[in-house]
Amino acid sequence: MYPLRRNRRLRTNEAIRSLVRETIISPNDFLVPLFVVEGKNVKEEIASMPNYFRYSLDLLENEVKELWNMGLKSVLLFVKVPDNLKDNQGKEAINPNGLMQRAIKTVKNACPEMLVMTDVAFDPYSAYGHDGIVQNGMILNDESVDLLAEMSVSHAEAGANFVAPSDMMDGRILAIREALEDEGFTETGIMSYSAKYASAFYGPFRDALDSAPVDMKNIPKDKATYQMDYGNRFEALRETEMDIDEGADIVMIKPGLCYLDIVREIKNAVDVPVAVYQVSGEYAMLKAAAEKGWLNHDAVMMEQITAIKRAGADVIASYFAKDVVRLLNK
Repeated sequence: MYPLRRNRRLRTNEAIRSLVRETIISPNDFLVPLFVVEGKNVKEEIASMPNYFRYSLDLLENEVKELWNMGLKSVLLFVKVPDNLKDNQGKEAINPNGLMQRAIKTVKNACPEMLVMTDVAFDPYSAYGHDGIVQNGMILNDESVDLLAEMSVSHAEAGANFVAPSDMMDGRILAIREALEDEGFTETGIMSYSAKYASAFYGPFRDALDSAPVDMKNIPKDKATYQMDYGNRFEALRETEMDIDEGADIVMIKPGLCYLDIVREIKNAVDVPVAVYQVSGEYAMLKAAAEKGWLNHDAVMMEQITAIKRAGADVIASYFAKDVVRLLNK
């Protein structure tokens, strides 16, 4: 007795597999992280992130135009702040002529239709490498939130379409939303890092921005008091629901691959777009394994990206964005 339904009929060749494929990757899926530094004519490769670079503002302009021509329409900006401008108050973060503010204007001048999201966090500006003000060995929550709200308004004034608070301080989404509304930035969106875990996958990113916590007495050695414990699942739902209630337009899960169960849980529970950040460590691992010849770079890259979207991601922040689009266009 032969089965009436043979599932393999839908796998016979590439034409039928493509026709019935459930998860399709396109340039519209991606948010491209960009690292910005001071200087001129600077394009510095990040040692722990092969073929990924920090750009000075003049070369940032070229990069943004290239992204747009490739069909990549959204960027997420990060800045590497000089050490002499770092402190424990975040003064440089709200400087209207700061690097982030100038980077926003550079992108908008180069490509007005590009969607610009900005990292709202204290750590690039912190002398201690933390996402908040440090006092007596603790990361202060409410005082840090006040600064994050000021920072968000400053980014909106410079032209940001969305601010993306990545700090995990309690209550910061409501404070940012209220500050933006009070200043008339009703159209400025918030993409909240709602479920950001205290992960070991962030190392290369911290190299890129020189933003790792400093090793000093009476300074927390990691970010475990504010980023989430990676053993927790239901906490991610609570965090995300609270952020939506406070005014988040998009919610993010970070990192990606080890947290796809969380992505699906949140996608099933919320009615706003869900973003996933495929982080620097995930990027670096594949680049290193491919360089050794242990993995097929393009095949594994596409499998990972597809898994993230299949899990429920509406937006994928990924350092592979250009690699993926080039492959799709072959």
